Amino acid sequence: MISDSRTSILPNPPSQTPPSLTADQLQARVLHRDTECFVIDKPAGLAVHKAGRITDHLELYLPHLAGLDGAGPDEEPPKLAHRLDRDTAGCLILGRTPWALKRFGQMFAAGHVEKTYWAVAEGIPEADSGVIDLPLLKRIEPGASRSSWTILPDPAGQPAVTDYRVLGTGADGRSWLELRPRTGRTHQIRVHCAAIGCPLVGEPFYGPERRPPGNLHLLARSVAFRMAFEFAPVSAVAPAPEHMRNALSACGWQVE
Repeated sequence: MISDSRTSILPNPPSQTPPSLTADQLQARVLHRDTECFVIDKPAGLAVHKAGRITDHLELYLPHLAGLDGAGPDEEPPKLAHRLDRDTAGCLILGRTPWALKRFGQMFAAGHVEKTYWAVAEGIPEADSGVIDLPLLKRIEPGASRSSWTILPDPAGQPAVTDYRVLGTGADGRSWLELRPRTGRTHQIRVHCAAIGCPLVGEPFYGPERRPPGNLHLLARSVAFRMAFEFAPVSAVAPAPEHMRNALSACGWQVE
């Protein structure tokens, strides 16, 4: 049985305290802001919302972003326009208005938000680039709670497609991957990489070994979108997080 980032079923899982964010710390993570949205650099290890045993999460700190740009103290805090796994770092879009949240919902559903991820994988794909086209099925075992589930490649699942490109390799048999999901299934990149024999470094559930959460080498590197013709295009890029830097460097990445 595999649990998502909300609930761990590892034997005697270690207690983890996601990082709390002060106003200054969260505001320093803003990659883009305008009247309709923010793009922030979410830290790895911080869940985006409350679920299960998680009590410390990003939504608690979103009021720190209200009132920026002279919007006034009565501005509503921004809200999540989409989600990232707890252990995934990088670009996360927040809507500042009801219209923006509705619009982002439409854009994500239509595939009009371009998302690029970086990952470090245990293994090197056979081809330097390619497409992983494997439907994914969310399965809850009979008698298990709804918070414990697994994602499996399955012809009966929902369509899931990921483009990948190898950006570099290391002497340790690892690869630095650029991944562009065409669909947005739960744990899509993680399951797809494992399915081609390249589970992500630090993978707690889909690799050959069960590892404690908190060290997943997956970064939502960039997002790009245009909310409407009257709006300028938006592009935001997140820096490589500290816990991925050594592994990236070993695969040829040069420190920015």
